[in-house]
Amino acid sequence: MRQLLSPRRRRSIRVTSARWRQRGIFLLGGIAVGAAAVVLAFLADWAQIAFSAALAQSRYISLLITPLGFAVSVWLTQRYFPNSQGSGIPQAIAARQLNDQAARGRLVSIRIAIGKVLLTLLGLLCGGSIGREGPTVQVGASIMFAIGRLSPRRQPGLILAGASAGVAAAFNTPLAGIVFGIEEMSRSFETRTSALIIAAVIAAGLTSLALVGNYDYFGHSESTLHSGSDWLAVPLCGIAGGLAGGLFSRIVIETARGWPIRLGRLPKIYPIAFAAACGLGAAVCGLLSGDTVYGTGYSQVKTALEAGHALPWDFGLLKLAATTLSAISGIPGGIFAPSLAVGAGIGSNVAQLLPTAPIGAILLLGMVSYFAGVVRAPITAFVIVTEMTDNHAMVVPLMAAAMIAHATSGLICPEGIYHALARGFLRPKEDAKSTAARS
Repeated sequence: MRQLLSPRRRRSIRVTSARWRQRGIFLLGGIAVGAAAVVLAFLADWAQIAFSAALAQSRYISLLITPLGFAVSVWLTQRYFPNSQGSGIPQAIAARQLNDQAARGRLVSIRIAIGKVLLTLLGLLCGGSIGREGPTVQVGASIMFAIGRLSPRRQPGLILAGASAGVAAAFNTPLAGIVFGIEEMSRSFETRTSALIIAAVIAAGLTSLALVGNYDYFGHSESTLHSGSDWLAVPLCGIAGGLAGGLFSRIVIETARGWPIRLGRLPKIYPIAFAAACGLGAAVCGLLSGDTVYGTGYSQVKTALEAGHALPWDFGLLKLAATTLSAISGIPGGIFAPSLAVGAGIGSNVAQLLPTAPIGAILLLGMVSYFAGVVRAPITAFVIVTEMTDNHAMVVPLMAAAMIAHATSGLICPEGIYHALARGFLRPKEDAKSTAARS
């Protein structure tokens, strides 16, 4: 039979077969990422419930559990799961920029994915102000990279597809997953692999849909701005969220690089003790907040949006402090959900200045503003908040607030947090020399 086919026909069959194998890899990876995201979501909820049960026995137990948990998490990270610290998005970005497969495997692999899941759960179990969405990005990139190794030919775009599918499945926001991949992960539109990336996102989204059903991450919100005075919330939230987001990013980036002062070397010299100190600080924030700033902050924000009431006046500030301490401690954990919670707190405070404005709409403006200020990705910010709340009436004000926050944040921190941190995984030796020279 083979002899009856012309060389041109055989070549056509080989090309077609290779294309279908490539598509199959992306679809299979998308399904696996979607399933992993759902499992992590369920386990993350369980971890937070378990920590709340411990607090019910004694509020002050966090003073022991949280610093101890942070210290153990950093020790396990350094000892068994190196390169799994933080949100995991910088590692995925760095892996895309590397050409050596072995170097990529040190940033995205099944081993790291397993460690990421376990240590993120540990962070939530001990009260860290962290999220599961960023870790899902690294897990998704790791799964897709591992599946790609089964192919005899190198498949471009696998890490990008896994990261995008991770965001889509974690938040149940397929459009935001695609936008995140374009704006934040690649910062360009790759025509060659765009269809395959979209296919992976769809597969992940359908898997999540099949396992947990259709839902809006923060529920359905119909709140919108009405009178002209309500629109004052747009610049107010944009500026406040941008400044706070830029400050957070600057602190995290400079801590990772090493502050140019003597004490700035402590996180590198005594990482476990530093993590314990950060855990103690996060526990104190939790006690001062009335136990509201532990974990992701998801339940507090969803309740406020659904009920249309303000958050406590100090929620945003204490959540920002707890999230900053968790982020610089070195434990694995994301900043997506905590950032949205901080933003909701900022929006709640701005709403006090505009008592006639709908508080739900201002909470959304605060969320998109702070998130855009942190990640410096305004399109992703307003798309993800719009999809999470199914509130399309707020698209224009959310876009405006995100752009204002993006510009304001740049005054404090010109670099996007993920790409700035990614350079530490691309040139660790150079970064170490630069830190030593500055100190």
